[in-house]
Amino acid sequence: MSLMKEFKTFAMKGNVVDMAVGIIIGGAFGKIVASFVNDVLMPPIGVLLGGTDFKVLKFVLRDDVLNDAGEVVTKGASIMYGNFIQTTVDFLIIAFAIFMMIKAMNSMKRKEEAKPAAPPAPSKEELLLTEIRDLLKQK
Repeated sequence: MSLMKEFKTFAMKGNVVDMAVGIIIGGAFGKIVASFVNDVLMPPIGVLLGGTDFKVLKFVLRDDVLNDAGEVVTKGASIMYGNFIQTTVDFLIIAFAIFMMIKAMNSMKRKEEAKPAAPPAPSKEELLLTEIRDLLKQK
């Protein structure tokens, strides 16, 4: 099964344990991933896109209404799609990291289950027959 197909299966199944692990790990690594995305990943992408800072990308629905003194009377409305892009990248990185961790744990479980069991101890009859065979060989 390909890595992306397995990731899709993992992301779409409703296993409670997997979801709990995802929430715990996501919370634990959230700040690290957010810093990685905001401070390491997005600046070069912004430079490639002409120096764009994703945090300020927005679609203005209505501008602020100002009075004569320049104070905001009515706050404007904007769709902050730049923040949405960053949050989506954060989520994908966290989800992929959790997927890789679960994949590693499942791989270890499969290896443990695949280990051959120790052969069963010989029965009393087999031990007795072995002794008889050894005695016959000695004669």
